[in-house]
Amino acid sequence: MIDADATVAALTGRPDRTALLVDFDGSLAPIVGRADDARPLPGALSVLSRLATRLGRVAIVSGRPVGFLARHLGVDGVALVGLYGMERSIDGAYSVDPRVEPYRVAVAAATAELEARLPAEVVEPKAGLSVTLHWRPAPEQADTIREIAHDVGRRHGLAELRTRMAIELRPPIDVDKSVATRALVEGFEVGAFAGDDRGDLPAFAELARAVEDGRLQRAVRIGVHSSEAPPELAAAVDLIVDGPAGLLALLARVVDEIGEPVGG
Repeated sequence: MIDADATVAALTGRPDRTALLVDFDGSLAPIVGRADDARPLPGALSVLSRLATRLGRVAIVSGRPVGFLARHLGVDGVALVGLYGMERSIDGAYSVDPRVEPYRVAVAAATAELEARLPAEVVEPKAGLSVTLHWRPAPEQADTIREIAHDVGRRHGLAELRTRMAIELRPPIDVDKSVATRALVEGFEVGAFAGDDRGDLPAFAELARAVEDGRLQRAVRIGVHSSEAPPELAAAVDLIVDGPAGLLALLARVVDEIGEPVGG
């Protein structure tokens, strides 16, 4: 583990050669009962906007669809990677992993069936590329929701991704946050990722591999603490901050330490 001062120093030593990647839910936005209600903390957009003019790259890497991220985190200069890497918007160019395309019909059929069998607040369609079932609004139905998800996913040939109090049905392709992280930090000297959940562990592992392979000079892995954080988080990161507010305070320090924007 390193302390906050050392983390800030690592992120500000060569700002133009630094790539900072940040998760959304639980990292920039507090966890809420309904997925649609999640919003970034006040001040987050300002900090991200200022970081985008000071660091070589700033990106949001999330399980959310790019469309959701664009509505609530639409900041110039910030790359958006959604659905764990299945879709992305970088420098104004939107793209979808081509391996997803053959499964759109299956995802649509599964989504329609789930919407017919479960309450609306449980089912979250994601850009026609996947569908997530949340039992946070109805924790007493967790077992039933998992059983239905397994049944529907099996019959439609979709894979299951288990996340915090949720399960996502999606195309059975090899994609997680490690793939997006590898692409986004390529060519930079320092790569950083901030996240709070099990889905962020592959990103932390990718940063460690990049240092071992010589693709990065330095990795900065920031864990965002919550009462629901997976037990593996502490061993996977270099620093733990106290919730989204702690992360935002750390990123604000980075902005202040760098000072004037790159080239300005």
